Amino acid sequence: MRILILGAGKMGSFFTDVLSFKHETAVFDINPQQLRFVYNTYRFTTLEEIREFRPELVINAVTVKYTLEAFRQILPVLPKDCIISDIASVKTGLKEFYEESGFRYVSTHPMFGPTFANLDKLSTENAIIISEGDHMGKIFFKDLYQELGLNIFEYTFSGHDETVAYSLSIPFVSTFVFAAVMKHQDAPGTTFKRHMAIARGVLNEDDYLLQEVLFNPHTPAQVESIRTELNDLLDIISQKDAEGMKRYLTKIRGNIK
Repeated sequence: MRILILGAGKMGSFFTDVLSFKHETAVFDINPQQLRFVYNTYRFTTLEEIREFRPELVINAVTVKYTLEAFRQILPVLPKDCIISDIASVKTGLKEFYEESGFRYVSTHPMFGPTFANLDKLSTENAIIISEGDHMGKIFFKDLYQELGLNIFEYTFSGHDETVAYSLSIPFVSTFVFAAVMKHQDAPGTTFKRHMAIARGVLNEDDYLLQEVLFNPHTPAQVESIRTELNDLLDIISQKDAEGMKRYLTKIRGNIK
């Protein structure tokens, strides 16, 4: 299959590495410097090169802020039977765009990133395939993700956004709060250092991605639940309520079994 990957960043390069040995692949990036880091693939910087390549599948791996813009840029030079796809962690506006585009489409979300995941061992990682897409496109990504050893789940666009609001917004907000109150430690403990590593990784993400995850309509309810739990915990601490602390620890340990 002829596959065009938009964006030669971390995830674009990852998909190129994975697919280039079984498919004819090309990477398109408006920044030629980015293309220095991709191998065993065509490197495109112009729309005419895409037109001549005639891709059968497009994987949009650009930064989430530019996902729709990148699609709009290349649609005029794609064959009408081409399947277009994204791997965005935020699906805002994508369903409407796909339905208006006239192209077959598939949307997925690999629930991992190069910051934390071990890309050589993905058996503990997950991927979501959106149910509202082209059948053959979904089969392609299902086969690919199974080959990578990922655990695969299927959601609607709205179900995906609700899941992301829970699985990303809670860790993000918790990390923000940690970073906001953090003070320099001359001799940090192991737990502190681990939290610090997570905070640096999260805050290294694209600002727009962090914003869009937190602006998800489902996020405020998740953040409100954090505030409620903090208030309950603060009451226990302020009152030095040993029995209340025991009950609280029992409850939260049950949540993470």
